Amino acid sequence: MLRQYELVERVKAYDPNADEAVLNRAYVYTVQKHGTQKRASGDPYFSHPVEVAGLMTELKLDQPTIVTALLHDTVEDTLVTIEEIDRLFGPEVARLVDGVTKLSKIEAMTENERAAENLRKFLLAMSEDLRVLLVKLADRLHNMRTLHFIKSEEKRRRIAKETMDIYAPLAERVGMYEYMREMQLLAFEQLEPTAYATITGRLAQIRDTDGGQVDAIALTFKQALSEAGLDVEVSGREKHPYSIWKKMAERHVSFEQITDIMAFRVLTDSEEGCYRALGILHTTWQMIPGRFKDYVSTPKANGYKSLHTALIYENSMRVEVQIRTREMHRTNEFGLAAHWGYKSGERPDGEVGWLRDLIEIVDASHDAEELLEHTRLAIYQDRIFAFTPKGALHQLPKGATPVDFAYAVHSNLGNFAVGAKINGRHVPLRTPLTNGDVVEIIKNRSASPQLAWLGFVVTGKARAAIRRAVRAKEREEVAAIGRKLFDEIAGRLPQKIGKKAIKDAVRRLELDDEEALMLAIGGARLDDRQVMEALVPGSAVGLTEPEQWPKQDRAISIKGLTAGVAFQLGTCCHPVPGDRIVGVRHKGQGVEVHAIDCLDLASGVDADWLDLSWGERTTGAIGRLRVVLYNRPGTLAEATGIFAGSHANIVHLEMIGRDDVFGTYEVDLEVNDLAHLTRIVSALRASDGVAQAERI
Repeated sequence: MLRQYELVERVKAYDPNADEAVLNRAYVYTVQKHGTQKRASGDPYFSHPVEVAGLMTELKLDQPTIVTALLHDTVEDTLVTIEEIDRLFGPEVARLVDGVTKLSKIEAMTENERAAENLRKFLLAMSEDLRVLLVKLADRLHNMRTLHFIKSEEKRRRIAKETMDIYAPLAERVGMYEYMREMQLLAFEQLEPTAYATITGRLAQIRDTDGGQVDAIALTFKQALSEAGLDVEVSGREKHPYSIWKKMAERHVSFEQITDIMAFRVLTDSEEGCYRALGILHTTWQMIPGRFKDYVSTPKANGYKSLHTALIYENSMRVEVQIRTREMHRTNEFGLAAHWGYKSGERPDGEVGWLRDLIEIVDASHDAEELLEHTRLAIYQDRIFAFTPKGALHQLPKGATPVDFAYAVHSNLGNFAVGAKINGRHVPLRTPLTNGDVVEIIKNRSASPQLAWLGFVVTGKARAAIRRAVRAKEREEVAAIGRKLFDEIAGRLPQKIGKKAIKDAVRRLELDDEEALMLAIGGARLDDRQVMEALVPGSAVGLTEPEQWPKQDRAISIKGLTAGVAFQLGTCCHPVPGDRIVGVRHKGQGVEVHAIDCLDLASGVDADWLDLSWGERTTGAIGRLRVVLYNRPGTLAEATGIFAGSHANIVHLEMIGRDDVFGTYEVDLEVNDLAHLTRIVSALRASDGVAQAERI
């Protein structure tokens, strides 16, 4: 653990103007406040914030950040308040400490909800000051270094998974690759202990038996470049164990089949030197097609710059090579932190595009699960580059589609997208993009996002925007259903219902306004009896539930037909009592009864048309629904439970489509009338397991 004077000396070494008294006061304060608290390792607890502060000095961060690192756990783990920190160390440090502090006191929330709320607060604080993220990443890195001291395997795996899912990708997104690699390695050891032991063992075996081959290859590269007049540094290493395991999993290959285990780095003095070195290596050794990437002319979103290539060395050995300047290397290893110097003029612009996307996702996410899912997608690591027709560059996750691209350009462009051209050729919206594609989005202002898009989009921003738009559309539809049901309920009352009665009903039901009433009815949160009683108190006396109201005979009668004439209800439109209907009589056959807007009648039918209406007996009609369920256990049972609870008999149920996200079903239900069928649709749409429900 760093001693007090050692920490101060580190800061003064790069910032001679740092206030030594403030640093000493913060060090003593954290030691006093954490007192006798111990870590799982048995070390004094204050050793943790001191080590986090030490990590911050390695990045040469400013004094408020060092003080924040020292104090970052005092509010959570001691009796210290933000107000006290503000009084003793100033508002800037108080704001940073508050941003880093975790919300650990939310006892009532589930694990996912706690994680989501912590992440929500963290992202919002980070958007105001990236130093919050830098301290948090150092905090997580030091906790991972001591994770093995925690006795509970379940807790170790939970922390490791959170690190792998959120913090390592966040470190990558701000370009802190050293932090990212160490976090991944430590998390990998906990999550896949057998694979970790096997791969690290094999790498150690290679080091013992290769006779210094890595150093020999690095020397050969250096000699070839030096002979061409380039002053370079060349270093080599085995690839990261986690990246090897990831490649094995993605390619479904064994360790022996991974041919590019060795990686080399060439450091030059200038960009021109980078390209010269690349040319020399490519003319001396055969390059592997498709493996060259130029992140110098087109940097990654986090500012990463480097040339990447792969060569075939002697004996068909494949090696990876990264070429960059020395300045690029520092930026690449420590990202935005490398630019966040102790001098204000060196600080990076806080407006980072991907960070703005994350904040938009925080605002758009509906619940904890969505927030975690969308954020993990937004910080996905493998990237591709695509261009607008005017040449604007956008970086997207590997596997992104034109819909993802449209939302990356602007939310409205995604909402209005109806088609796309890639490199001038019309393609389906689900087509994956590749590096260098020029993407043109075809839009229509009357269009809206489709639920099916969730089956192929890969960015958190697109997924959040689609779900938000679909929810808004469903809200409109639920309100429309509620209005229809309201009119049907009001029609059963003994008096005409006016605006005043509706206003009084809203007040009695403790709702905000008339729209909220329609949403509650359409969303099956109010039954008919409650609505009737709210509109006209006493009107529902003696009536408990809709299914206990007087029922009709289980037969259907049609007005407008001659007595004894046979008829059947159309299987194309499945009319139910309440629909406007028409009869179609073909010569020598009975009468088919269709809904007036049946699509089969739209193109004209060579038959006699009869003006019909429903008779007094209207029970037992068949209504057909298309129901899209989320593809997870229990959703079909949930839907059938709604049918049973609504006293609707299932006549036929068939799955007509399924993918990784949704299962689509067609179901024929025996219902009383249109109002009965509408209530069922409303109840389905209110269910968490149902993505979409509509009448066919």
